[in-house]
Order: sequence, then structure tokens, then C-alpha cells
Amino acid sequence: MRPDVGGTAIDEAAEWLRAADRITVLTGAGISTESGIPDFRGPDGVWTRDPEAAGLVSLPDYLADEDVRRRAWLARRDNPAWHATPNAAHLALVELERAGRLWATITQNIDGLHQRAGADPSRVIELHGTLYQVECLQCGRRVPMTEALDRVASGDPDPACTACGGVLKAATIAFGQPLDPSVLSTATAAAVAADVFVAIGTSLTVHPAAGLVDLAAAAGARVVIVNAEPTPYDAIAARRLAAPIGAVVPALVHRVLQGNG
Repeated sequence: MRPDVGGTAIDEAAEWLRAADRITVLTGAGISTESGIPDFRGPDGVWTRDPEAAGLVSLPDYLADEDVRRRAWLARRDNPAWHATPNAAHLALVELERAGRLWATITQNIDGLHQRAGADPSRVIELHGTLYQVECLQCGRRVPMTEALDRVASGDPDPACTACGGVLKAATIAFGQPLDPSVLSTATAAAVAADVFVAIGTSLTVHPAAGLVDLAAAAGARVVIVNAEPTPYDAIAARRLAAPIGAVVPALVHRVLQGNG
């Protein structure tokens, strides 16, 4: 299977989506780069430029080192997601959903841009959690992220849980932390139910998210990958579209909906 950016390839993929009863999408950091949120592993990714930044999302490091937690709170405060707006790819997926074609959007992203674009929250499955809430790692209490960041701004560099004194962390999945079983179960069901499974802007190197491609393919789904760089799953994909995501996803959706008209 070779990557293809031509119109014929998009037309072919659009035909598959148009014929599908259930389309499931998996999105990764690459769909949000055009909204000003850098990815992690790309050529200009956060961890490519600063390998030590990966330590901020390691649960053992976070629990053991107060300095890591302080740096993590500053990173949350300065996260570009607070000022980002949905781009053309997010908006196109909302069009597909409102047309009754998109069964579910599984996302590895924590930025909430799918919902802010207008996606039905009940159809967005946030595999890796959300930046917009904080959880206590001891008692499980959740509060809005804004409450914790207000405490940081007031001079508390490592705010603790006000209920039990436990360590607070963004309600996101860190390395060394298991996914929520119910969220993973919902994502698995959406992958297995798909006639076409579209992976957009994800390196497909992080599991169990990447394994959803295997599950979808094994259940008979046609797999389409939209990603600039090669992925470990290109060999089982029916097509990889390597054009810029902000261009190819709207073009793909336009062809699907145009064909329905």
C-alpha cells in the first residue's frame, strides 16, 4: 500500500465512506496542529524539541518529584489549547456527524476541540481524558481545571486536593496510568462496529489506542489513514492519504456529502 495525495485517492476513499453504514474516526495530535497545538512526536513535536518534557506526563515521575509537578502545572497554565480554535478538519467531521454518517469520534487528544467545533459530546470518546478537569489521585474528586489554575496564579505552585490533601493532576492519562476501562470498552465497541475506520493525525504508536485499528480491521472494516508520516499500520490500510489534514479531511467529507446529495 502506498501513500497517495491525489484527487483520485480521495475520491476512492470517499466512495468507501459513502457506502458505509457506520464510520468511526480515531484522531490524534496531528488534527490539532493547524489550530496551533503542536504534536508530540512529529519533526517539530514537543518531545522532539524537548525530550525532557515527556517526563511531565510520566505518572511515577509526577508522584515522586514535586519539581515535576510544579513544572507540569506551569505547562497546563500555558497550554495552547486554552486559546486554540477548531480548524477545518474538526469542522468537517462535525458536518459528517450531523449528516448522520459519523458513528463515533475516538480521540487521543485532550484539547476538547471536537466538542468546541460542535460535535455531539455523546459521540466523542476521549481515550486520554480531558485538560478541562483536575482529579485527585487519592480520593478521585474532580474539579474544573480553572479552579486549580487559579490557585497556581495565587502562589500555590503545587495545589493539593482540598478534600483529602492528595496529589492533584489533570484528568488526562499519563504514561504509567491505565485507561478508564469503561472508556476503552466504548471505544472498542465503536471500532468493531465500523464499516470504515479512519485514523487521522495519529502516529499509531501508542497503545491501546493504536490497537483499535487492528480490532476494526479484524471485524471487517476498511481502514483509511490520514497522516503525513508513515505509520506502523500502513500495511493493513486500504489507503493512506498524506496530504495536509486541514485540506484532505474537508475535501474527503465534501465528496462524501456531495455524493449523498
